[in-house]
Amino acid sequence: MFPKVVQVIPMKDYSVFVYFEDGKIVCYDMKNMLDKEVFKPLKDISVFVDACTVMNDTLAWDISGNRDASRCIDIDPDTLYELPYCKERIA
Repeated sequence: MFPKVVQVIPMKDYSVFVYFEDGKIVCYDMKNMLDKEVFKPLKDISVFVDACTVMNDTLAWDISGNRDASRCIDIDPDTLYELPYCKERIA
């Protein structure tokens, strides 16, 4: 099975609630990744929140703003799906 992300909700603490097609919800914490070169643009919280989206059926950041799936920063959906279920904090 290839897990498919259908919705993402970025939070101001550099975490993202990730919703999968099968109903699973996980919370991905990006704080430890922000010092890696590829993720450095996301240190700006406004970029982290505003560019966060679903592309390539997974959590992604559309840094260029032109919806080019080949130029986004994305996270492997299998990596996300392996995270434990979480309770939604958003009402």
